[in-house]
Amino acid sequence: MSGTAIFLSASVPRRTSKYSKTSDPIAITLAVLGLTYVTLGRRLLVWGGHPAITPMIWAVAEDMGVDYGAWVHLYQSRLYEAEFPRENSRFRNVTLIDAVGKDRDLSLAEMRKRMIGDYQYQAGVFIGGMEGVEEEFDLFRKAHPNATLLPIASTGGAALVVYQRDPDPSEELMNSRDYVELLQRRLQIPPREPRRPFVPSP
Repeated sequence: MSGTAIFLSASVPRRTSKYSKTSDPIAITLAVLGLTYVTLGRRLLVWGGHPAITPMIWAVAEDMGVDYGAWVHLYQSRLYEAEFPRENSRFRNVTLIDAVGKDRDLSLAEMRKRMIGDYQYQAGVFIGGMEGVEEEFDLFRKAHPNATLLPIASTGGAALVVYQRDPDPSEELMNSRDYVELLQRRLQIPPREPRRPFVPSP
């Protein structure tokens, strides 16, 4: 597959995770909702189906009056098929990647390889998260060296960790909580850009 897309890597850290010490679940929710609002009907949004994130995206998609099936692409490993949130069935554009036996790490690595390799991405947005967000950040940066990288550090978790490796000189990824305005500007998606019914052909 080809075409310009926005990659989202996000999750809400478990309370027992080391990432929970810095994560802000409210900020994570607002950043995911803000990204969905900014992109839907304007840029294809691609993400791996974390069970806490998919319902957030569905909540915005349901209210937008845009054919969300044309503007989102959800990837998941069949290893977790029994745990998929019910919202998965509402997104028509879902790619299920076969598990590698019962091996969690190998199965997720295969899914991430496909998810990151299937598109030419304009940008990657990283929100909250745990080890998986760190891994996806490194894979994405290597595969798409010219794409914009936006680790939203104010959401904490893994996004803060990868941000601290190379802080944004403006510090707005750490300090801004106006996620809609921030993402519109950093992704170069004007607020008056019309929402279209279908993704344009590359």
